Amino acid sequence: MKQNFFKYQAQTSPHPLAMEVSHANGSYIYDIENKKYLDFVAGVSACSLGHRHPKVVDAIKKQLDKYLHVMVYGEYIQQPAVELTQLLANHLPSPLEKTYLTNSGTEAIEGSLKLARRATGRSQIIATNLGYHGNTMGSMSVMGYEERKQAFRPLIPDVSFISFNKEEDLKHITNKTAGVILETIQGGAGFIEPKNEYLKKVRKRCTDVGALLILDEIQPGFGRTGTLFGFQNYDSVPDIVVMGKGMGGGLPIGAFTASTKIMNQLQDNPKLGHITTFGGNPVIASAALATLREITESDLMAATLEKEKLFRSLLVHPLIKEIRGLGLMLALITPSAEITNQVILKCQDKGLILFWLLFETRAIRITPPLTISENEIREGCNIILTVLDEL
Repeated sequence: MKQNFFKYQAQTSPHPLAMEVSHANGSYIYDIENKKYLDFVAGVSACSLGHRHPKVVDAIKKQLDKYLHVMVYGEYIQQPAVELTQLLANHLPSPLEKTYLTNSGTEAIEGSLKLARRATGRSQIIATNLGYHGNTMGSMSVMGYEERKQAFRPLIPDVSFISFNKEEDLKHITNKTAGVILETIQGGAGFIEPKNEYLKKVRKRCTDVGALLILDEIQPGFGRTGTLFGFQNYDSVPDIVVMGKGMGGGLPIGAFTASTKIMNQLQDNPKLGHITTFGGNPVIASAALATLREITESDLMAATLEKEKLFRSLLVHPLIKEIRGLGLMLALITPSAEITNQVILKCQDKGLILFWLLFETRAIRITPPLTISENEIREGCNIILTVLDEL
């Protein structure tokens, strides 16, 4: 299987981890030799409720017995998609009420950029240095990391960059700006939180000049930071919120939500302003609905902040220079990329899954399922500390 993996399946890097997966359940992934690995990554923030959560699996099975794909998005009324978008509206602040369902976070980013241009009649998009929003052409165009973009230029025009948390850069947002796109918490840059009411100041500047504020919640969203969406921690409501990853309970989905007035711009002039075949797929929408219900009806969000405290209390070591992030979106910062690489690889050997961040080479990603137990946190942190002691 490993030989065929490298021969037939396209790779994203020269050296994938190449663990051969047998099955997964709860907070653990098992390889074909039945070795179990405690998962501190959750499929890169995607498996909010762990692996094969019974309520998600049950929702999928029930929908399988009814129907699968029946029509391109937006034409037929399908109960799972309607209930999902309604429940999202119930948990989002006004005026965020109408949701467009997509297949992935990066597709939702594409839709949000189009919507900002369509709704304002302007073309300029402002993004942030070290920002990451996906890898399709529009999403790559608003990525603030030239090394990852240069091989694919030319990208979409009229995109400018500012620095996250740098208030003096807000003057570059003008009446020529269609939209400003930010991650609520910068992910690839090293889990950088907004400081000194930065998001509120961006929100005010956008309002003053008539630009739309797009907040990318693909990583922080769905309870990972102690609130359903990260922006709810910072008292700043976007015009468009983009979501994905943890939304689907382990299945591929994305979405963007705006006011009815803004979102209706995609209906006409031209018609079919944004279209997708499989967006809102009933099986995936059923999984997302079960995930959203479990997150909002349980104590998982509040527990996230308590679990953060436990991680911070346990992960004290001379080689841990800083712990960034909020809730269960945490990054350990070591003195060097070399140490980070050794920790991640040696921890996997000992049965703990950790991972990297895109641009901050010293960072170790800790984004476990929200359902992880305190005992599992202690188990994993003990492995990390053992490896750091060995180094």
